Amino acid sequence: QVQLAESGGGLVQAGASLRLSCAASGRTFSSNRMGWFRQAPWKEREFVAGVRWSGGTTLYADSVKGRFTIAGNGAKNTVYLQMNSLKPEDTAVYYCAADRYGDDWSRQGMDYWGKGTLVTVSS
Repeated sequence: QVQLAESGGGLVQAGASLRLSCAASGRTFSSNRMGWFRQAPWKEREFVAGVRWSGGTTLYADSVKGRFTIAGNGAKNTVYLQMNSLKPEDTAVYYCAADRYGDDWSRQGMDYWGKGTLVTVSS
């Protein structure tokens, strides 16, 4: 069984930075892409950022472009999310996800999920 574990969440003030990390463990697998999603209270889980290992293509939600940066290592199935200039609206549980084959960045398009790490941004 594959497990993804996130770390790095916490409580910060608006304007601060945080770096989230995610690492896979358990059964060996080869990921095609990994990404970060988030879910705020009373809202649907949404895509934040993703990386395709082949070619190193990165994608971002419009709401985080210019503030968040995704990076990682496909061979090790690790991914990071550097979050700068945090805003109160970034408050959410952040989830790491991985996929083996596809290119669908919806929630249904990912094979494996972590349990999430809470990011709280105070104003």
